[in-house]
Amino acid sequence: MTEKSEVKDDFEYSRATYYELLEKGREGLDLMMEVARESEHPRAFEVLSGMIKQMSDVNDKLMDLQKKKVDLNGPKKEEKKQLTQNNVFVGSTADLQKMLSGDMEVIEHDNDGTD
Repeated sequence: MTEKSEVKDDFEYSRATYYELLEKGREGLDLMMEVARESEHPRAFEVLSGMIKQMSDVNDKLMDLQKKKVDLNGPKKEEKKQLTQNNVFVGSTADLQKMLSGDMEVIEHDNDGTD
């Protein structure tokens, strides 16, 4: 099994698990809402509030899973950074005019500072 197929399998398994947790949580949330409504007990509403927060956390984890998948697969082709190279002339305007007219010798430098 290759590393890419393992990552894909793990992603699909994790995603399916999150979906299952969300479905079971939704069922439990509906039941807990009925219990809280019927009993009107503060503890029931506290538990309901905790369940809502847990469902929200699972939703966040599902979205994080998508982000991690994108990070593992690497950036898309259109997201690649482009290199911009700027050329700088150091000298006076008279030197620039001489260079442009071809009367002056141009000295090119490498990035390491050597000629």
